[in-house]
Amino acid sequence: MRVWVLPLIGAALTVAAWWLATVAFGIAPYVLPAPPDVLAVFGEHGGYLLDQTWVTLVETLQGYALAVVTGVLIAVLIATFRIVEESVYPLLIAVNAVPKVAVAPILVVWMGFGQLPKVVMVFLVCFFPIVISTATGLRSTPAEFVELSRSLRASWWRLFLQVRFPHALPQIFVGLKVAISLAVIGAVIGEFVGAQAGLGYVIVQSGASADTALAFAAMVLLGAMSIALFYVLVAIERLLLPWARETTA
Repeated sequence: MRVWVLPLIGAALTVAAWWLATVAFGIAPYVLPAPPDVLAVFGEHGGYLLDQTWVTLVETLQGYALAVVTGVLIAVLIATFRIVEESVYPLLIAVNAVPKVAVAPILVVWMGFGQLPKVVMVFLVCFFPIVISTATGLRSTPAEFVELSRSLRASWWRLFLQVRFPHALPQIFVGLKVAISLAVIGAVIGEFVGAQAGLGYVIVQSGASADTALAFAAMVLLGAMSIALFYVLVAIERLLLPWARETTA
């Protein structure tokens, strides 16, 4: 009951405070629309907003999947070979330090105005936390487990698949959950520059026409998308790792 009721109460109080502020301070709708104004936008442009939500969702999932596959593979190499860690880690830190907003226009120049630069932007935003969490998890295997496996003549693959990777999964899911929220941000950043569809495009266009109610409706959908994707990962984690909550504090 707490899982559902408390978040709903928190959301209701936030909306009530938002509505009260617009009424108490007499804020103009073009500056801060009231909740009824945003609901009216959903009624008027519901189909259009759902189409744009689908575009952003596809970009988010494609870039996120690419980041998961690539990030886990590179993290395995980093955790296995010291030379890879020493040569790749500084480069990863440098790439992560580059502001992604500055990269977005360059991606458009390189890849055009289609979906690809948005997918690449999501990949760039998600890649670093996945690599760091996976490499950290793979290194955290207790030494006695590794020594026991080697004493039983386990091969490198069996040691990895049956000991190191399962033990690293809780830490890996930490990075995956951090990255899924960043993935939506990356998609929106990509849509801010040279996009023709998506919720980020809706926000840019509504800002240009001072239609803040439409912009808020798009932001509400982005928030709902982030929440849904995050809790899908939480459900997958609980399904795959039922033992993790029992063995940790």
